[in-house]
Amino acid sequence: MAKRDYYEVLGVSRDAPQEEIKKVYRRLARKYHPDANPENKEAAAEKFREITEAYAVLSDPEKRAQYDRFGHAGPEGQGFGFDFSRFDWGDLGFDFGFGDLFDAFFGGGRRRHGPQRGADLEMEVELSFREAVFGTEKEVSVPRIERCERCGGSGAAPGSSPERCRACNGTGQLSFSRSTPFGQFIQTRTCDHCGGTGRYIPNPCYDCRGTGNVQRVRKVKVKVPAGVDTGNRLRLRGEGEAGVRGGPAGDLYVYIRVRPDPVFQRDGENVICEVPVSFTQAALGAEIEVPTLDGTTRIKVHEGTQSGTILRLRGKGIPNLRGHGRGDLHYRIKVVTPTKLSEKQKELLREFARLSGEDTAKQEKEKGFFEKVKDAFM
Repeated sequence: MAKRDYYEVLGVSRDAPQEEIKKVYRRLARKYHPDANPENKEAAAEKFREITEAYAVLSDPEKRAQYDRFGHAGPEGQGFGFDFSRFDWGDLGFDFGFGDLFDAFFGGGRRRHGPQRGADLEMEVELSFREAVFGTEKEVSVPRIERCERCGGSGAAPGSSPERCRACNGTGQLSFSRSTPFGQFIQTRTCDHCGGTGRYIPNPCYDCRGTGNVQRVRKVKVKVPAGVDTGNRLRLRGEGEAGVRGGPAGDLYVYIRVRPDPVFQRDGENVICEVPVSFTQAALGAEIEVPTLDGTTRIKVHEGTQSGTILRLRGKGIPNLRGHGRGDLHYRIKVVTPTKLSEKQKELLREFARLSGEDTAKQEKEKGFFEKVKDAFM
């Protein structure tokens, strides 16, 4: 069924001021309060919800402007996400929250005390570079709340069982009468004696002290897929804390942190490795042995290779997390200049310089590098 226009619900014009909207809402809220309509509380409660939702949007200038422009769909097409339990009643002079009213007439209080899912847990696992590349299995210690094995989660000692709470007669709730601007109001609260469970344990379990849960440290095996990187998150279903009142267990989230490698550097699915070569190898060309993620191999350095040149091995990088092949391995060539030369080596290099035309007479005729830089700035 389509929602009615909020202005129509409250019976105000589109240019009505905020004070008028508030005044009209107070009058309608008293009129349609379920206690004021004992002969038809269900219909009154539904009407109460409708006018409260309309007021929540039209009383907020920003939401009202969005409603005027986009209608019930809202600015992102998802509506306005009105939450009755969080509605602010303070500016209306009411001394109760709508969460209490909602619980009383729509059963919200009872839902809160049914089975609840256990809390999720988080932890970090550190991997070496190669463990992250090829995948591994890690065993981690997880401190968590688990269902008590001695009592099976009932909270009662073996041979006994929980009994119906006498204070609330097993409902988990206590009713109180309060005076409100609407008149007499019957409000429901969680039973203090049983905590809302509706049960009382006269003989609690020794291990869990009647809670049904205990704190344990468990060893959990984590299968890490090939290709993970720092910041990736793995989800282990049901490895979180135990649920409450028979609810399912939460999940365990494992965050990956990869230690840096002294040889390889990761760039997405590619790997970079810096390879030092001698001056003669770079000048004359050579075949050298280099490391890979899978072992070692030999690559060819071509004659005249310059420092910074990249040589690539296809398919030798990081495996794709979805199983679609591997990245590449890039070798960055670094030409190493010798620092300790014998007299014989120096003599040969001078001869090389002379044969290359790098003699003193030619240098005098040509401007040096720094002179060219000076001229450029002048």
